[in-house]
Amino acid sequence: MSSIMRKSIDNVNQKALSTASPKEALGEELMELVHTVMHQLRSAQYQALRDSEALSKLTHLESKVLGFFGRRPGSTQSDLAQHSGRDKAQLARMIKGLRDRGLLAAEADPQDRRHQHLRLTPAAEALMESLDAQGRTLGRQAVTGLSAAEQAQLLSLMRRVHDNLQAEGGDVA
Repeated sequence: MSSIMRKSIDNVNQKALSTASPKEALGEELMELVHTVMHQLRSAQYQALRDSEALSKLTHLESKVLGFFGRRPGSTQSDLAQHSGRDKAQLARMIKGLRDRGLLAAEADPQDRRHQHLRLTPAAEALMESLDAQGRTLGRQAVTGLSAAEQAQLLSLMRRVHDNLQAEGGDVA
């Protein structure tokens, strides 16, 4: 990541903590840090997309859609809409574009021909493997210097944060 990007992250994502109680202030600081870390990860992912000839043709959302069908082959557009909470018309246009580019293949449902079961094509599988490899590299970089026990503790704590937010009715997919 360039020093320009690092500096803008620091300036954009930092805010003064409120006059909340110490426990609330720590919660605010934690959420700001989570936001900053996600911004750093997304920035690195976008850079990899820009730097790769094959991947540069994918938007971030398209890569998420391909990832969904890679993890759930045979799912439908409705399954994706339910999972993502995205607008069905937006997803329909994106899926059509991915099919036109040879990245998604569709098979009609034998019970209801109006429903299409989608799966990745071999070309999309190769793209997703490249993205996954880049994600693994970022993951290793992110936990450099943490012991296995610290990594397990961090994972456990982040799962608890996730569960807490989900218990409050947050849409955390």
